Amino acid sequence: MSPTALAPNRRLVFPFTAIVGQEEMKLALLLNVIDPKIGGVMIMGDRGTGKSTTIRALADLLPEIDVVADDPFNSDPNEPDEMNSDNAQTRVSVKKKVPMVDLPLGATEDRVCGTIDIEKALSEGVKAFEPGLLAKANRGILYVDEVNLLDDHLVDVLLDSAASGWNTVEREGISIRHPARFVLVGSGNPEEGELRPQLLDRFGMHAEIRTVKEPALRVEIVEQRADFDQNPQEFLHKYQTDQEAMQEKIVMAQELLPKVEMDYDQRVKISQVCSELDVDGLRGDIVTNRAAKAIAALEGRNEVTVDDIRRVITLCLRHRLRKDPLESIDSGSKVEKVFSRIFGLEAASQANSVATANGLR
Repeated sequence: MSPTALAPNRRLVFPFTAIVGQEEMKLALLLNVIDPKIGGVMIMGDRGTGKSTTIRALADLLPEIDVVADDPFNSDPNEPDEMNSDNAQTRVSVKKKVPMVDLPLGATEDRVCGTIDIEKALSEGVKAFEPGLLAKANRGILYVDEVNLLDDHLVDVLLDSAASGWNTVEREGISIRHPARFVLVGSGNPEEGELRPQLLDRFGMHAEIRTVKEPALRVEIVEQRADFDQNPQEFLHKYQTDQEAMQEKIVMAQELLPKVEMDYDQRVKISQVCSELDVDGLRGDIVTNRAAKAIAALEGRNEVTVDDIRRVITLCLRHRLRKDPLESIDSGSKVEKVFSRIFGLEAASQANSVATANGLR
């Protein structure tokens, strides 16, 4: 089904390709969809800047996936090792939209991870498991709005599952484990407080968004929204070709990703940037490498360029520079400065300036 082929009872979602501006957020989301191992994205910015709209639009844009019918974990029929054992024998495959799960702010750990019915387990001798939101989000997107207001322990649980791809629930000696592979997207307003540096570091990327200041662009955004609200079917039809092209681009990028290569020299320079910025651990190096390959795949290339690295390195490193919880996150200027010097772009820029000046004389 095409992204805008509408079922009669389906909720209409603003199309991803119609969203104006916020390029940093859109790029970070696309790269995480192409390579979920990047580790999710934290989106911080002003209220009313389209964070939720963009995330829902992306989930709606993605191609449908094959799942085992009536399976609570959205199991992949082509991956028997990860299937729910109850459905292993009756492997009926159906198509389903990529799940998009909203985590409510007041959610408990049981609601997130699922619960085990001990009474039923003891009396009937079966593992009676009630799946939680992590099961529902498997092979999809888990969105946590106001993640900076969520209990640190719950954020830890989400990040652990997102990193390992599994959720384990243990109670009274009974243990249940199921796949929980999802793209974790958190959003929040920096005025309401930041996440602790230890938790922030575990998000693959950090996108900053600001309210659009340019009047003409603001008018365009308002008019787009008004057109959609007035006649959603017509608006979606207008963007159907763009939506289908973007969907195809994502699918091709996912297929191309394993073939994308990066020069050893580029990898060394990325690590040099991380070292000079005093980034703790190796997450920054790993994520920057993955994101650079993902952006090359998105643009249909199988070799990473310096420009690919330039476009993703700030998204991957800016939130890893903060050592003190009271510090604010760097806007990216520090990362850009070190990157330009190590990759020789600073010298090239100066040489061009000198050449231009000489030419003008």
